[in-house]
Amino acid sequence: MNLKSVSSVFWVALAICVIFVGFGAFMPEQTEQVTGEITAFISTYFSWYYLLLIMVILVISVYLLFSRYSSIKLGRADEDPEFSLPSWFAMLFSAGMGIGLVFWTTAEPVSHAFISSPVSEPGSDQAVEEALQYSFFHWGIHAWAVYAIVALTFAYFNFHKGYPGLVSATLTPLIGEKRARGVFGKMIDILAVIATVTGVAATLGFGAMQINEGLGYLFDIPSNFPIQFAIIAASTVLFTWSAWAGINKGIKRLSNFNMSVAFLILLAVFLVGPTLYILNMFTHSIGNYITGFFEMGLRIPMNDADQMAWLSDWTIFYWAWWVSWAPFVGIFIARVSRGRTIKEFIIGVLAVPSLVMFIFFTVFGASAINLEVNGVAQISDYATETATFAMLEQYPLGYLLSMFTVVVIVIFFVTSADSATFVLGMLSTNGDIHPSGIVKISWGVILSAFAIIMIYTGGVQSIQNMLIVAALPFSLVIILMTWSLFISLSEERPRYKNRGNRRVFMKNKDQ
Repeated sequence: MNLKSVSSVFWVALAICVIFVGFGAFMPEQTEQVTGEITAFISTYFSWYYLLLIMVILVISVYLLFSRYSSIKLGRADEDPEFSLPSWFAMLFSAGMGIGLVFWTTAEPVSHAFISSPVSEPGSDQAVEEALQYSFFHWGIHAWAVYAIVALTFAYFNFHKGYPGLVSATLTPLIGEKRARGVFGKMIDILAVIATVTGVAATLGFGAMQINEGLGYLFDIPSNFPIQFAIIAASTVLFTWSAWAGINKGIKRLSNFNMSVAFLILLAVFLVGPTLYILNMFTHSIGNYITGFFEMGLRIPMNDADQMAWLSDWTIFYWAWWVSWAPFVGIFIARVSRGRTIKEFIIGVLAVPSLVMFIFFTVFGASAINLEVNGVAQISDYATETATFAMLEQYPLGYLLSMFTVVVIVIFFVTSADSATFVLGMLSTNGDIHPSGIVKISWGVILSAFAIIMIYTGGVQSIQNMLIVAALPFSLVIILMTWSLFISLSEERPRYKNRGNRRVFMKNKDQ
């Protein structure tokens, strides 16, 4: 490892991560108890903050889409995008949602319909009709707006303004270059690293549990911690190879292949499943999502403890998850979006992945709900990580589709960890957009260790607790980044005074 290229952020963040892994390994019960108590405090006193924060971020993202700044290129004026649209979308999606695409697309709608409904009585017709609406809410443009604002800020300062590839550098217009390069800036980058490690490790933990369940379904392999440990260890070898190969050879190829397989599974379930029911549910849920958009985004139950618990377990958990993933996904999206205009960027990041998520949730979720409504199978009786396989089992080609699903999860595991090691490498090597393989592998090992500890200390609940705890500090950084972005954009205002949003459609002639 070239020590000259490694900043103090690497050593401090690495030490914090190692200490936490040690606590989790030797005091798992105490670790789970402490994170649980902090989570309860945050959920009680900061739910309003998370709801307002995400809604404001979404409004700002939409404003930038239609603003005079929408024609600004995230790079040089004559620079073309590095990746084709299909490859760009595939990498956005693989990094941004990845394992969640398979882990939650069946389990969440079923839970909302039959186990714990946001508003209605579980199992009622109303609860069934609301199930996908709230899944769309959690995985739609609210989530992608968080990624978009962080990615846009990073890309703008790194590629358009020429600042170093660090989160701290994006705050330069707000706090000054001296503070951005000093102790305060290092603290910001360390927060970004810790949030990234926690968020990605949580996803790897979910992925390992679901891979274990898939192997159990296919080959009767037991579901336990040693097997999950082995899965993470084997996957670590795969993603360290991909990280060593680099974005073009590793992440790009894996992302393109995996999205192709995922869409084949989607098409197969759509055709062999309740096709008409899926189409009707999609149309109905989109309508509910649009009409209830602001109510869902700002609703806090005032006198209903059960609904407040649901809000904490689902919406607040998801908002914290997206915030904790924001530095990783945001920086990665920025890296693969160089050369695109702000307008192209926001449309691509907000609209396309959200629509794809809606389709996946509808096909998998509606297929599972239909089975339970008609008394064919009680999918709600299965654990979260098992639900998708239990649903596929009821349809033709179920075994084959389950095999492909396990492959998709493994590759999403690899692409998520691969992308994260790249981002962590950047943040810990003074913004080097080509961090060394050794640095990326070091972070890969830490990510895997974190995921193992999360599973060891309590599984899904422990993972959710750690996410919520890690996300709160970085949410403040997102506010500062957005503020700094607008300060810098205001300095460019005279250049874009007479440039409306329509200019983006003329960019080929003008540039």
